[in-house]
Amino acid sequence: MSAYRDGERIVVLIPDQFSRAEETEWVARMLARLEAREERIRRTDDELHARARRLIARYLPDHARTAVPESVRWVNNQNGRWGSCTPADRSIRISHRIQEMPDWVIDYVLLHELAHLVVPSHSTAFWNLVARYPKAERARGYLEGVSAAAGLVMAED
Repeated sequence: MSAYRDGERIVVLIPDQFSRAEETEWVARMLARLEAREERIRRTDDELHARARRLIARYLPDHARTAVPESVRWVNNQNGRWGSCTPADRSIRISHRIQEMPDWVIDYVLLHELAHLVVPSHSTAFWNLVARYPKAERARGYLEGVSAAAGLVMAED
């Protein structure tokens, strides 16, 4: 049994052999679960910016001035990357597609982009900053798995 959104519609999948009463009961349960899940993942730009500040304090304290972004926001137009950073205006954009992923994956993507405010390229110095995050390799593997399962070709940045 599951429930998900398909555009503006909600699709609820239940076994065919359910009685009308069971169907009514389980549709209500599945709609409640979907609503609770969606409520948990409604993450705001302000929350994302606060998360960035926490990551800087924890993993980039020696770059507390240079790693601070001017703006951090969720965007819906990044289909070929998980996040992006523009060092010139200190803006970071994170794909809405990762909002439902585990927090440690979101933290990795965000820290990756924050590291670009310190080192714009993917040099050894950049990867050394990213490696300060203890779940960096695990998160990269997770994202590679998601990409492979969906048949996506993702850009590094």
